[in-house]
Amino acid sequence: MKFYKSYLIFIFINFSALGIGTWLMNDGPRTEWYTNLNQAPWSPPGWVFGVAWSSIMLLFSVFMTYLIRVDKSKKVLVLFSVQFVLNVFWNYLFFNQHLIILGLLNIIFLTFLMLYFLIAYKYVLKNKRFYVLPYCIWLVLATSLNLYIALYN
Repeated sequence: MKFYKSYLIFIFINFSALGIGTWLMNDGPRTEWYTNLNQAPWSPPGWVFGVAWSSIMLLFSVFMTYLIRVDKSKKVLVLFSVQFVLNVFWNYLFFNQHLIILGLLNIIFLTFLMLYFLIAYKYVLKNKRFYVLPYCIWLVLATSLNLYIALYN
């Protein structure tokens, strides 16, 4: 499969995850529940989340395109699918159901999964594996924000 065709497929899937997650959060960041929470002092402004996630998903699509070209195993597709579900489900747990601790566990698992992608495919992708690094860094930040809310609310 040509690079751009795979890339477009992953963009579609990854942005679908963002869309489904946004729908499942049920206007969460603007709700009274969320705005009244004690939030971490290092929380970025709301607009940063949209820019960050859009950029992350474009880069993650590049990563997955390179990965699927060298490893078409079922394992890669399963890991990608688990990532999709965890990414989408966090929005529902945290914003929709206000399950802060379950959301924290979800995002911790997602963070470890993305770090696994970064480390496990080190020799297969070489420097191309760094396309997933922004996702990992963002998840560390997001996990810290979720943890702060869990500890101080």
